[in-house]
Parts: sequence; C-alpha cells; structure tokens
Amino acid sequence: MKKLAVVGIAILLLSLAVPPVFAQGASGSVKGVCKDAQGNPIADGVVVYANLDNGQKYTLKTNKKGEYFSLGITPGTYLVTLYATANDAKANKESFHFNKFQVKLDENSLDFNLKQEAEDTAKGKGLTPEQIKQQQEQQEKQKKEGSTVKQLNEKLAAANAAIQAGDYDTAITALNDANQIDAGRDLIWFKLGDANRLSANKQTDPAEKQKRLNSAVDAYQKAVQLKQAAPPEKDPAAAAKTLAAYYNNLAEAYAKAGKTDDAVKTYALAAQTDPTAAGQYYFNTGAVLTNAGKVDDAIVAFDKVIAADPNRADAYYWKGVNLIGKATLQGDKMVAPEGTAPAFQKYLELQPTGTYADAAKQMLASIGASVETSFGNKKKTPAKK
Repeated sequence: MKKLAVVGIAILLLSLAVPPVFAQGASGSVKGVCKDAQGNPIADGVVVYANLDNGQKYTLKTNKKGEYFSLGITPGTYLVTLYATANDAKANKESFHFNKFQVKLDENSLDFNLKQEAEDTAKGKGLTPEQIKQQQEQQEKQKKEGSTVKQLNEKLAAANAAIQAGDYDTAITALNDANQIDAGRDLIWFKLGDANRLSANKQTDPAEKQKRLNSAVDAYQKAVQLKQAAPPEKDPAAAAKTLAAYYNNLAEAYAKAGKTDDAVKTYALAAQTDPTAAGQYYFNTGAVLTNAGKVDDAIVAFDKVIAADPNRADAYYWKGVNLIGKATLQGDKMVAPEGTAPAFQKYLELQPTGTYADAAKQMLASIGASVETSFGNKKKTPAKK
C-alpha cells in the first residue's frame, strides 16, 4: 500500500506539472522581411503587432537584413504596422500596415514589400470594384489632360513664334484653335489678347483697328476671369504678378481703344494686385492721362510713381512736362506752376545724359530756370596727410 501511495503521488505531481507545458505551447512565433519602395532591406525599422482583441502590443525591431522575429505571440487578430525608423514609430508615421492579420499557433510569416505594395495598388489589387472604376477614370483623366496640354503647348509655341515674327494673324488663328481644344486656359486667352492688340497697330482701316482692340479687351477679360477662378496656387506672389500683368495689358488695350477711364481703373487694379510693381503701373497710368490731356490727373499719377520709386528719373520728367502744360504767359515771360523747375532738375540730376536731358534743359530755359543739380557734386572727403 505504501508503494502504491508513492506512485499515486508521483502521478499527481506529474499532472500538476502538465499545464505550464501546455501554456508555453499556446503561443506562436512571427517573422518576416521588410523592404522599402526600392526593394532594399529596411534596417533598424520597427514592426508593431497590436492585438485587436485585447490591446496587447509587441514591438519588434528589424536587423540589418530587414528581418524581424519573435516567439511568444498570443494567437489572435492583429494590426501589424511597419515604421521605417524608431523616430517614425514615436511620431506614429507609418510606412505601411496590414489589418486583421491572424496570428495562429506555431510559425506565422508576414513580409513587408513596399515596392510590391505600390505596384499592386497601381494595378488595383485589393480595391473594390467601385474604387477600381474611380482609379481607372482618374488615370484616363490624367492621360487626357496630358494629351490636351501637349496640343495646347504646340499651338502656344506656334503663336509665340508668329508674334515674334510680326505675323499676328497666324498667331490669332493658332490661339483660336487652342481655345477650340480647351477654352479654359487663362494663358491662351492672354496671348490671344496680345495678338489682337498688337495686330491693331498694323491696321489702316479704323473700323478694323477698333474691332481688333475690342477683341483684345474681350480676350484679356476672359483671361482675368479664369485666373481669378483658378484654385489657389503654391506661390501666391507669382500668381498675383501674373494677374497684375493681365490687368496691365487689358488697361493698355482700353487706352488704345480710347477708353481712358477704363484704362485708369484697370491700371489701379494691377497696382493693387501686385504692390511690388505699383510704380510701373502708376507710370503707365500717367502716360495714358498725359496722352489724353488730363494734366492734373497725370501729375497725381507721376507723384505716385515717385513715392513708390524716388529714383525713377522719367517720372520727374513727365511730371515736369505736365506742369509746364499749365504754364501761363505774363507779358513775354512764361510762368510755370511751382515744382516745374525742380522736376526737370531732378531728372537731370538722376539722368544728366538721359533720353530727355536736352528736352529738360530746353524746358528749364523756356521758364527762365537754370540747370541746378547736385548730381556728381557731392563734397569730397579731404585726403589724409
């Protein structure tokens, strides 16, 4: 009896020792190889197995060959995420993930091949029929856009070459053809405005000249509308400069068509849109007003130019021209408004041999003023002994 009791105890102890052995066998192992978009191993990467049933996480690191391995992973459903570096893992900046990966008993393999995943995505692998349809439509749209852009660039190149050669009619034809392909491109309309405006200068028939100027105005207005309606650009400053240039040429077309007020308003829009070039747009305003005989308004415009750029010599000259236009005769003497002589003198200070130098001197002589400038007459520093 005693011997049997010992054997019974031994059997009992054996049965008590069995559960821990079964507990170790109730887990699995995971392994895999991680490669980047170029097919190279992702060394020192991080692979996180997150159990979707109980929230338990296993964080594994890859070796120099991009391999990872771990024992003791509890079976279950996992979200498995790859991070290219430990820092990416901290920032939660994943490279790729597999959702609902089943970890079973024994060995489980899961590789990350970012190059293959990209190729599979491009082929529509793993997408729903609706997603595949959307992808195909997007690819077709991109293909069509590429073809359209190619045709438009060819028409635009032909038009630019024709404009450079002074063959404006050929340019107009090419640009009209481009608008038949796609009438939603602001640059094509802008160039069409240029071609019509420049061609107007060559017309001997006043009616035809006016017709082409009107066509230029219409084309520029369309360019402005399309530019304003376009999605925001990466470089707002560059977009503003382009829109201001559209306004500038539209204003010039207005001016040539005899619509001075419209020209002035449009130059103001150009200056407002691109303040960095406001001086030039104010100068153009002054030129239009001078040609229209609106002396007082022209003087105001040239004062704005001078405020924007105090070293712009021709602004002083044309301000002086408009001021002398208001001069009166007192007996045999011409009396010009205050500021006339200083305007011409400042021009000569900045441009003593400039285009208008002789004219400025004659203007000064006509009102009995002398050439008094400080240009080149700065006091010299005495040489040290």
